[in-house]
Amino acid sequence: MLFHLSFRVEHTRLDREEFWDEWERETQAAVGAMEAGVIKSLYKVSGQRRVIGIVDVESHDQLDRIVMGALPMSHHLTLEEVLPVREYTAFAEDVRARWRS
Repeated sequence: MLFHLSFRVEHTRLDREEFWDEWERETQAAVGAMEAGVIKSLYKVSGQRRVIGIVDVESHDQLDRIVMGALPMSHHLTLEEVLPVREYTAFAEDVRARWRS
């Protein structure tokens, strides 16, 4: 199941060094998740403390576990948006078939 996620990073409870230490742990976890195929794409929004990406999870439960506690910075993240998405090529096939089953 593919989902688009948008996070805002809040750091008001951390001093500058603690914030960077936390974010460094988060980047290590994110790169590992990308290598494992859970994160399909991930982007840091320029000029903002926001991260957006596409994840591929097996269930809504797995998504919830990841967002609510598995991320090193989960207690500093505000999840702004979660959207279920699908591969565009699959959509294009449905369009060509005119949505016939």
